[in-house]
Amino acid sequence: MTEKQGFAGPILHFRGCDGAGLHLAAITVRPDGTGAPGAVETQRGAVPPVLLARVAGLSVWRHDFTLAAGEPGYRLENRAHPVATRLDGDIRMAFVSCNGEENGDLERDSAERNRMWARLQADHARAPFALLLQGGDQIYADEATRGHPLSQDWPKHVPADPSAGDLEDLARHLERRFAERYTMVLAAEGCADLFASVPSLSVWDDHDICDGWGSLPESRTMSAVGRTLFAVARRMYLLFQHGATEADVPALFLDPAGRNLGWRRDLPGVTLWAPDLRSERNRHRVMGPGGWTAVEAMRPGGDHVFMVSSVPLLGPRLSLLESLMMAIPRMQHYEDDLRDQWQSHAHRDEWRRMLGQVLRMRETAPLTVLSGEIHLATRAEMGPEAARIHQLVASGISHRAPPKAYARALGLFAGLGEAPLPGHPIRIKPLPGQRHRYAAERNYLTLDRKAGRWQAVWHLEDSGPTPPLDLD
Repeated sequence: MTEKQGFAGPILHFRGCDGAGLHLAAITVRPDGTGAPGAVETQRGAVPPVLLARVAGLSVWRHDFTLAAGEPGYRLENRAHPVATRLDGDIRMAFVSCNGEENGDLERDSAERNRMWARLQADHARAPFALLLQGGDQIYADEATRGHPLSQDWPKHVPADPSAGDLEDLARHLERRFAERYTMVLAAEGCADLFASVPSLSVWDDHDICDGWGSLPESRTMSAVGRTLFAVARRMYLLFQHGATEADVPALFLDPAGRNLGWRRDLPGVTLWAPDLRSERNRHRVMGPGGWTAVEAMRPGGDHVFMVSSVPLLGPRLSLLESLMMAIPRMQHYEDDLRDQWQSHAHRDEWRRMLGQVLRMRETAPLTVLSGEIHLATRAEMGPEAARIHQLVASGISHRAPPKAYARALGLFAGLGEAPLPGHPIRIKPLPGQRHRYAAERNYLTLDRKAGRWQAVWHLEDSGPTPPLDLD
């Protein structure tokens, strides 16, 4: 935890931009009883905070404000926070995922844990980012269930009929555990200044709830304990990753009913969108009616489309690996991990459906998929050159990389190729300047638009930045 426990912020969240300027929400977290933060000061005047929520002994405050194009930033409590407010020309964005580890994340050495965050912050100081895209697993909540009788053995054992009082006690326990992880991440040295100056857009993945959420047996996820866990995780996700509550859902997400938390934002010349692959997931589907209605109604604008898919959309023949592993009894405990993937036997028709939608969008503008989840860096291409779709995977901003031997073996397996749609083969390719298809190093991704053309650069912990990859 930080020296000032319970304090975090300001943390910027991107709400949109138009002729009036850049619309932002900034949240500030303080222990109950320490008072409200001061007003945010902009060229238009002072904006007081509103109390957004009280949770786990913390008060979460929000400032909603607009910065005019070219305005240098804002001030809060006598400190200036610069913000890149011109989005209509050359801009930079950063993409990260997998900010934590399954076990012992709170006890890790902060300097080691956040080494790549410190590099990203230094990169921002050299050439400011306009937006930070976070592609899933912003926290690792897997240990949050420990320490309470109802969830101590989650998901192996779930009480059959817990009382309402015990479930309320579990919810309070989970709120404390989730809040502890969020404040640790958001206030960490090497991250805090970045979050105060670069607006975020985030999509969640399983570890923001629990490992394998939606691919676990429904006897677990649909139990009273499972629904309590999901409800708390959702509330904390909205609060800390979007600066929002349930009342804000219709304005911020594509499904006004909130069944699915996919979102869309438009910048000059760019459409950014992210389907939510967790809220409606179960062992037999990736998305439900809320998600699919939003995707099929999507009509991107601009000169480039960036899709954030928390689980890689373009991948190797994992259905073949799934069949092989299920034939080996001691490997069957990996079933949930493989069922999490678009390429699983259980989701193959749905995968083709999403690929068809992506190809439809590609007819109007170049489209790039951004993804994380696998704790490796890689890239993929789909289709003929005239309608090529890029996928850029940057995974492991703080999660340590798996062994290089694992990455090499996965790369050999990826060489088998995959073509779920006729005439649109998927090819897994090495990063620019790399020999192997998968790079087993912690990493983040930067996206630069210069003179109207986009390039991507991976920043690897040991190898350094890759040569740029053209995306148009």
